[in-house]
Amino acid sequence: QAQLVESGGDLVQAGGSLRLSCAASGSISSVNIMGWYRQAPGKQRELVATITSSGTTNYADSVKGRFTISRANAKNTVYLQMNSLKPEDTAVYYCRLTVVGGILYWGQGTQVTVSS
Repeated sequence: QAQLVESGGDLVQAGGSLRLSCAASGSISSVNIMGWYRQAPGKQRELVATITSSGTTNYADSVKGRFTISRANAKNTVYLQMNSLKPEDTAVYYCRLTVVGGILYWGQGTQVTVSS
């Protein structure tokens, strides 16, 4: 079992920046994928960015050039640096961990609100 705890969500004005953090604990395989997803009211949860344990990254087109995902493997922590935020980035942001065997773990979510 693994547990994920997110932090860093806040209310910010358009054009501003936020940094989200997600710390994983418990039984975590050394080979894994950590990622951020988001869900806006009335919409489906969508991919924001992922990063493998070897550092390969993947981004949704809507955040490329504005968001940067990174991780500290020694701390089992993943970060999402969000710059040039837009009102359409408003959502609950969830951290997800995928371990060997395809087992998924989700965090509880952190609210990001971008005002215009």
